[in-house]
Amino acid sequence: MKRRDIGFVLAGLGAFLVVVAVLLPTYVVGQIVKFPLSEYETATLDASNATYFSPSKLTEETGVSMQALYTIKGVPGQGTSSTAVWAEFAVSNDLTNHVQVQIQSRTLAFNRKTAQLVNCCGANVNGNSSVDQRGVAGYVFPMGDQKQTYYVFDTTLNKPMPFVYSGTSNVDGIQTYVYIENVAPTQFATETVPGSLIGTSAASVTLPEYYSMRQIDYVDPETGALVNVNEHQTLSLHNPSTGAQALLLYDADLIATPATVHTVVGLDSSGRNELSLLKTILPLVLGILGLVLVIVGLLMTRRGPREDEDVEAASTGSAPELAAVPAEAATAEAEHEEAVAHEEAVAHQETTAPPEAAAAQEAVAASPEDEPAAESAPESSEASDVRTPTLASPVAADAAPADAAHADAARAEAPTEATPAEAAAANGEAPATTAPRRTRRSGGGSHAKPSGGSAK
Repeated sequence: MKRRDIGFVLAGLGAFLVVVAVLLPTYVVGQIVKFPLSEYETATLDASNATYFSPSKLTEETGVSMQALYTIKGVPGQGTSSTAVWAEFAVSNDLTNHVQVQIQSRTLAFNRKTAQLVNCCGANVNGNSSVDQRGVAGYVFPMGDQKQTYYVFDTTLNKPMPFVYSGTSNVDGIQTYVYIENVAPTQFATETVPGSLIGTSAASVTLPEYYSMRQIDYVDPETGALVNVNEHQTLSLHNPSTGAQALLLYDADLIATPATVHTVVGLDSSGRNELSLLKTILPLVLGILGLVLVIVGLLMTRRGPREDEDVEAASTGSAPELAAVPAEAATAEAEHEEAVAHEEAVAHQETTAPPEAAAAQEAVAASPEDEPAAESAPESSEASDVRTPTLASPVAADAAPADAAHADAARAEAPTEATPAEAAAANGEAPATTAPRRTRRSGGGSHAKPSGGSAK
């Protein structure tokens, strides 16, 4: 694959990662992050100095320790990809007298993204499936809560009640939104009790029952989880004639225990980490990686054509400057080899010359024309040393008279150009002490060869 093609692939992959980084915290998270189907959670709320009416004793029990246990369990078989079904069971106990005070059950179905209740899948309140459950589920709020009022279904009044945003609070390191429900004393039912309980002579009386609630929910705005709760509930019977409270049935200010808060916060932290990974960390990493790949890919696509042209130019021919240097070197080497071959041929020819040519050269060197110049020179040992090379002529003449005659004939036929010896004799100068030599270079050394006969 060519560099430019690789650049296009990298740029395309980078663009895809950038798109994923943009969609992940918005569309993708909204599609894959939902409230679970298989939920299981317990919560414990305690109250001190609680009051309630004991039906068995027909008296009010005051100053008791009250504890409420909430168990929430998912029903996966009834839920769907968009709807979760949870079953809730709550019981309040008098820890002081070890008496069960209240029991409540509920099945709720709600949207797994918005936490809005839907009437399906066996939803009921205390077994009554005709109750129309609407509003926010209450055990969970919408993910990504806003600073606004939410209407949460109240299982006592069987209708949604406003939970007003009231600020923020820190719960075990988690910054939460605080929503408060304030229900003024409201009649929601009637109750028949013995007349003696309210100081009348009637065997029994039917009195209106009033309910009031102040509930504070601490909600993680990221996950919608309820991480802490405080609920102060009051149930009472009022005199229909005067409207005054006639009998207190229940009064407890229940607060989640520290152990419960710690457990719920731990579960919520796990969900927060998953959301942070999907909404912040992965989009940031994928976005940076995508931008880097896009930049690298674009750079590779721009550099690719020039590099291809350079490769083609290098493969088709070399630069003129580089080609000229070897050509000049080859020419000079060829001329040098030709000169060396020529000199070797001349040397070989001189070396292998026939005896007649050598005798002729010696005869020329010992010709009578040199004698007058020799006689005019002073008779001394130095002159005798200078003339030593000419002693070869008489020896060569005595040894080969025919050769000498042949040499005379050759000299007679030679051009009339004066030899160096003749020129010296004519000018009255002594001949050179040694014959001139010519030097030929061959390779790295030199070779000297005499121009006349060989000296012995």
